[in-house]
Parts: sequence; structure tokens; C-alpha cells
Amino acid sequence: MLTKYQEARHAVRSQIIETAEILASANAEGLRALEASDTVKLEVIRKTLKPVSEYTEKIDNDIVLIFARYTPEAKDLRELVSYLKITSALNRIKTNINNYLKNMQSMLAEEDDNIVQFIKESLSINRCTINAFEKTLAMFKTFDDNEKIKQFAIEIDVEYAKTDDIYALLEKSVLQKMGEADGKAEEYFNLLKYIRKNLKIIDRLDSIAQRIIFARMGGKL
Repeated sequence: MLTKYQEARHAVRSQIIETAEILASANAEGLRALEASDTVKLEVIRKTLKPVSEYTEKIDNDIVLIFARYTPEAKDLRELVSYLKITSALNRIKTNINNYLKNMQSMLAEEDDNIVQFIKESLSINRCTINAFEKTLAMFKTFDDNEKIKQFAIEIDVEYAKTDDIYALLEKSVLQKMGEADGKAEEYFNLLKYIRKNLKIIDRLDSIAQRIIFARMGGKL
């Protein structure tokens, strides 16, 4: 039977998983909306992100209560400190997703066929991010299996590396079109900027993966 202390630790991890699932769902729904160029749906998805800050604040408060009520051993202390850093990353991912979807709404409003085509080509980045979300969640759910979480972390690194390659190819195409564009150079420049910022989501997921490994096995945070 779990002690109250163990139950509290497990409850924190469960809340983190639930919050990450909200972000993963918004990210996946955003991809589908962008595939359909559905700006109305993008606005609906952005609203689903609003509670995330409240959830992460509650998690942080629950961790502080664990510190106050119990005396965590070194291993458990390492895990809980990692969770505090993870909730901060989740909040930033929320901001990244919201800003990205908002920016894509403005790009689609241009009603420019080239911009729409470039957005659709860029969605390979989003698909890599979806895969990274799935593997991050799997790391939390297999937390007690060191080999599995290390393997998932490697797979997240692979997805992350793919996004750099995808962006490099897309950037080349957009810059070429920018040189040919008459009065649209600024819009193309902004599109590249927004897509580049979208890479921050998978970057933060990679960071969370490393913090999960630290929580479980130690090392450098």
C-alpha cells in the first residue's frame, strides 16, 4: 500500500501527464485545422489552452506542500525539483502553441496561395512535434523503466533533428519566392519567423525529456 507521501508524488506526476495531454491534443488539433486552413477551428483550439497556467500553478503548489509536509529523500527531491522545471516548460509550450496558431491565423487571412502552400509544407514540423509529444508522455507513463525512458528520449532527439532539416529546405523555398514576390516579401519573412518559433515547442519537449531522465537517474539538469 502506498503511503500518503507516495500518493502525493504520484498525484503530481498524474497531473503533469494530464496537462501535457491537453497541450498534445491542442497541437494535434492545430495540425488538422491547418491542413484544412480552418481559421475558426484554430481560434477554438487556442481557447482550450487557457486553463493550462492554472493547472501548472496547482502542480507547483502541491509540490511545495510535499516539501512542507514531508522530508523527501535525495532521489525524491531530485524528482520533485525536476517537476517544477517541467511545469515551467509546459507553460512555455502553451504560450508557443497559442502564439503559433494565432500567427497562422493571420497568415491564412492573407489569402495568398503561395503562403497557404508553404504552411502546408511546414506541417511536417508539426507532425514531428506530435510524435515527440507522444514519446514524452510515454516517458512519464513508463517512469520506472530506465531503458524505456532513455530510448524514448533518443527518439525525441531524432524527431527534433528532423525539424531542423525540414525548416532548412522550407527556408530555401520561401527565400527564393521572396526574391520573386512583388510586395509580399514582408509576409514571407514573417511566415519564416513564425515557423521558426514553432520549433521551440519540440525544443522544449526535448528539454522535458532530459529532465525526466534526471528525475529518474540523476546526472546534470
